[in-house]
Amino acid sequence: MKRLKPVIGMEFENDHMAYEFYNTYAGHEGFSVRKFWHDKSSTNVIRTKKFVCSKAGYKEKSTTSEPCQRKRADTRVGCNAEMTIKINAIGKYVVSSFEEVHNHELVTPSKAHLLRSQRRITEAQKAQIDILNDSGIRPKSGHEAMSRQAGGRQSLCFTRKDYKNYLRSKRMHSIQEGDTGAILQYLQDKQMENPSFFYAIQVDADEMMTNIFWADARSVLDYDYFGDVICFDTTYKTNSYGRPFAVFVGVNHHKQTVVFGAALLYDETKETFEWLFETFKKAMLGKEPKTILTDQCAAIIGAIDTVFANSIHRLCVWHMYQNAAKHLSHVFQGSKTFKKDFGKCVFYFEEVDEFIAAWNHMLKVYNLEDNEWLHRLFKSKEKWALVYGRQTFCADMISTQRSESLNAILKRYLHVRLDLLDFFKHYERAVDDRRYAELDSDFYASQTSPKVPRVRMLIQTSKEYTPAMFEIFRGEYDMVMGCCLYNSGHSDSTLEFKVSNTDHPRSHQFTVKFDPNGSKVSCSCKKFEFVGVLCRHALKVLDHNNIKELAPEYILKRWTRHAKTGPSDAIQRCVNDEETRVVLARRYGSLCRSYNNILSKAAGNEEAYALLQIASIDLMEKVDQIMHVNQSKDMSPNCEQAEKQPVESNKKNEVQVQGVKRKEAGSSNKRNKSGLEEKKNKTKKGML
Repeated sequence: MKRLKPVIGMEFENDHMAYEFYNTYAGHEGFSVRKFWHDKSSTNVIRTKKFVCSKAGYKEKSTTSEPCQRKRADTRVGCNAEMTIKINAIGKYVVSSFEEVHNHELVTPSKAHLLRSQRRITEAQKAQIDILNDSGIRPKSGHEAMSRQAGGRQSLCFTRKDYKNYLRSKRMHSIQEGDTGAILQYLQDKQMENPSFFYAIQVDADEMMTNIFWADARSVLDYDYFGDVICFDTTYKTNSYGRPFAVFVGVNHHKQTVVFGAALLYDETKETFEWLFETFKKAMLGKEPKTILTDQCAAIIGAIDTVFANSIHRLCVWHMYQNAAKHLSHVFQGSKTFKKDFGKCVFYFEEVDEFIAAWNHMLKVYNLEDNEWLHRLFKSKEKWALVYGRQTFCADMISTQRSESLNAILKRYLHVRLDLLDFFKHYERAVDDRRYAELDSDFYASQTSPKVPRVRMLIQTSKEYTPAMFEIFRGEYDMVMGCCLYNSGHSDSTLEFKVSNTDHPRSHQFTVKFDPNGSKVSCSCKKFEFVGVLCRHALKVLDHNNIKELAPEYILKRWTRHAKTGPSDAIQRCVNDEETRVVLARRYGSLCRSYNNILSKAAGNEEAYALLQIASIDLMEKVDQIMHVNQSKDMSPNCEQAEKQPVESNKKNEVQVQGVKRKEAGSSNKRNKSGLEEKKNKTKKGML
């Protein structure tokens, strides 16, 4: 088959058609095309345009004296191949010159798909890429899948780099259209999927987005089970706007990180954190945590005192060490023992008087009596010194490492180049990974039993605790034989014992009190109060008094295999939402089955196809009329109940208009135009 090539005098309707013709010719010949230059009239009409071989001309020499870090290979060799078009009197473009001779080797047909001008993504391929991207498939795997489907990479006509570039350009386009509008749509879609999905967006008087909080139904449910202790951290900034990313996390019955909610903040002021904590509490049905761990941020501390007045606030020990290393660098570097003595003050002592004495002694030994930072730290000693917190349940957490470990996981999915909408989607994927890990642990616990000796207490706890928690308990039990016990006396019906971890007479001894009537036991180390698992000292006393099984109160339900059972408002709400989703899914499936047969037949007949097209338009108009009439009604099976008592989850999601103080000029934090004009009336009411 003879291929057409440009000839002088050939006409085209427009310059785009001329380019497509020349580029098609170039693909068959084996070279790439570049648009070289054009000339426009005063009315902005292209009069002349020249297309050249991509190897035309020569690379310009750098005018800077600094050496280039990465030298790119030369691709231009002064090729003269070209095609020029000019507009004629009737508005068509005519080939005015054409040169077909090249001064370089042309590529073979098997490599033609790699030429720059031949690489392009069709609209159908873009749609397929979007589907693959939304399903979480990485560009490499997505490109390979599309290559196989097309019959090879040559037939695909674009490279993996083009695949990535398309996704990047799409993200940029999304940013230009306005993030808030897209985010609102995303959040509303998530709530349509499950009414228990909670979100709140705070905007200022100018309708500029400031703060966003969201938590799905699973997060609310997990908080109901494991929200006794939460970690809150804002140290991770992972988006192109440099917004602080705040996350509420805890620990589940498998000692795994569980996510309760997340937020993207505008700034880190006390007012912002007060809004966030109030919103979090509202999302969690008003339930406050027993303990909350944070860093030493003054704004966070002030907000917690205001909002979580009934919670015990503990400071992250890891952050405190980091700050100590910064403010006391000269002491850390000049002494090999200071870190050890400082650590003793944090962790070691059981009595307040001992702690105070050791602290003052440390200040004197290292000549730090006048250190202002240590004096400020001492004022908040109740929040970080373990002597004040041993009796507080913290689920074995003394720092916000749970948040930091989640941040490390997020780094595999998130990077600063993501726009906010992609940030939400990738965050969702990271949380799904955490939840799958819990599912995997639940399955392992249900299908396996640890091998234990024929000891009644170990057999009992192996059936109750999750595998992870049983290993912690067994670690304490295994140390019982290494402990030494001494009778100390008794008061009323309570016996007292002294227990040490070694047989050394000068070793530290713990006081254990035991009530033989109720088999109640308590230890001065407060491990059970702090972690929720009996310590080796208490177990030593129980064994000494022939107690072979633990009383139920010493096996906390939150650490057991049955932690996620029992009545709960959050459970009931999620169950109701799940029933709604099941009914809707059943309706959708029924409609699909009903119409699938009609669609299959109509697609094969032109007349039937046209009939169905007309009928579908009429049917859509009738459906829209029904939806318009009933737009104020809840279309779920529980609509009658919803009319009498609106579902709380539908009332709580809001865009709040508040006078958020703006940043001074030159601030690095960025805000985004919200694009909420269409929702202005609803916004003023504070609800969406």
